[in-house]
Amino acid sequence: MNFLDIAKHRFSVRKYKPDLVPEEDLNYILEAGRIAPSAVNYQPWHFLVIRDKENREIVNTLYHREWFREAPVVIILLADHNKSWKRDDGKDHADIDVAIAADHMTLAATERGLGTCWVCNFDKKKIIEILKLPDHLEPVVFLPLGYPNEETDIKRHENKRKPLKDITSWEKL
Repeated sequence: MNFLDIAKHRFSVRKYKPDLVPEEDLNYILEAGRIAPSAVNYQPWHFLVIRDKENREIVNTLYHREWFREAPVVIILLADHNKSWKRDDGKDHADIDVAIAADHMTLAATERGLGTCWVCNFDKKKIIEILKLPDHLEPVVFLPLGYPNEETDIKRHENKRKPLKDITSWEKL
């Protein structure tokens, strides 16, 4: 598939098959995140991979959706504020850089026939406490990962996305 085909096939998977994710595919997806661009190439991310049943049960307490429990893997993407670039006005780019890495990972998963769903609706303080995260690491997104047990309409973008003319300006607003 070319890039646009992969992007159109990607969707928020909320039904997963119980099949395990092959180590080769998981490493491929992690590599896609590793090579993502970041501000000043600081790479302020850490990927916490959760596969073990006991650890999955702990993570499942952090996001209470039955479909979330189905995914055989969850990758928690953490922003490292000790390593992130800060703009002169103080804007910390860690969350942006982690989002870019997450996007690379979701597209790599799609290429491999796997599915993900961005999960950002969580209690940050509870996650930090349960995972015993140091102060400089912030959870940004959970990516449940597995084989989709559902399909999507790849033509949905034709009527569920704004037309390019409505979101693009040339030379001035």
